[in-house]
Amino acid sequence: MINDSKNRKPNFDISPQFLNRWSPRSFLEKEIPDEDLFSVFEAARWAPSASNLQPWKFIIARKKEDREKFHSFIMPGNLVWCKKAPVLAVIVSKTTSERGINAWHAFDAGTAWGFLALEANRKGLITHAMGGFEKEKAREVLNVPVDYELQAVIAIGYQGEKEALPENLQEREHPSDRRPLKESLFEGTFRKEL
Repeated sequence: MINDSKNRKPNFDISPQFLNRWSPRSFLEKEIPDEDLFSVFEAARWAPSASNLQPWKFIIARKKEDREKFHSFIMPGNLVWCKKAPVLAVIVSKTTSERGINAWHAFDAGTAWGFLALEANRKGLITHAMGGFEKEKAREVLNVPVDYELQAVIAIGYQGEKEALPENLQEREHPSDRRPLKESLFEGTFRKEL
């Protein structure tokens, strides 16, 4: 894996896994062994969830014909780079439970995605989640029931060279920085900085 995260500097000591994980767009057209692929979903399986409802599900496309189905609902700006990814996955979350509406389904699905992304990085894989897809078309193509919300499409694979991307994407093919912690952390009330 190409490590471009050397310029990312945390303000406080954290595990390097958080700095090394980023969302490249250049994928190699290289198959992922089942053991590695399923381990990333195994990590997602262990994410915490409200009342242990585990509302997330993943629909994966590993075969060419399945990936082409996914291509039908991915926006052109994302399709230009993600079509080389050997695996695509749609994460959906169940909006209801036996008790009624599950207000935490999206939050929990996001946590599962985070666990998946970190394990993929540990396995030498890259991931890139995208919201640029036609949700209703995806619902129809993938036969997703109405009580599930489509959250994101995730490209999974091995990192390629940035030169394999169109020129306009090459300049964006590096880990992004983050705003200072003090801009995200308030004490006691909203916008009361530490």
